[in-house]
Amino acid sequence: MPKPLIPKGEALRHAFQWLAEQGHCTLKTVEQASLRFDLTPRDEEFLLRQFVHHRGAASAAPDSWIDA
Repeated sequence: MPKPLIPKGEALRHAFQWLAEQGHCTLKTVEQASLRFDLTPRDEEFLLRQFVHHRGAASAAPDSWIDA
């Protein structure tokens, strides 16, 4: 069983939850979350992988992104 995805960093966790509550995510909503929660480009890419490219499926992103 895969372990649950829990991003590190308070701003990223808040953005992750905010996006999950939006119902559907697009590039625009991820950009809004990035601005709203003052995320780094690396955090924004993580969210793009989770919500836009993989539609919430397990990401191909390296574990170091989560642990950084």
